[in-house]
Amino acid sequence: MKITEILKLDSIISDLKSTDKKGVIEELAQSVAQTSKASSDEITKVLLEREQLGSTGIGGGIAIPHGKLNAINSITLGFGLSRSGVEYDSLDNKPVHIFFLLLTPENSTGGHLKVLAQISKLLKMDQFKLDLKQAESVQQIFEIIQEVDEDF
Repeated sequence: MKITEILKLDSIISDLKSTDKKGVIEELAQSVAQTSKASSDEITKVLLEREQLGSTGIGGGIAIPHGKLNAINSITLGFGLSRSGVEYDSLDNKPVHIFFLLLTPENSTGGHLKVLAQISKLLKMDQFKLDLKQAESVQQIFEIIQEVDEDF
């Protein structure tokens, strides 16, 4: 499964404005809600509940907020880039710049894990992360992801 088969241009934010965890989650949820059947409030609630179990800030300037929703029928993906970085309670206590938001239907387990694994593979590549941080537009972010995604 390719990331770019799921990620929509309308779900990419090239310059997040929020400066804290809750704000980023709300901003990403609003973006993803445009292309899903769920409301931004539903998405925000699920993601904040998941964060209470443990931070999805995995370190290295990356967070992958994720959750499951009954309101959606298919895997939904969003992306956000913070130029200044956001304090996110990451494992390494460093600010997060790169956010992949993942939502899956409540009854989907296999798809959820496959997409998380795919995102993790991409984020192990230092040049990929650097290119994303330097991207200046939604289109450029999508093309960077698409270029690397084709290699898998």
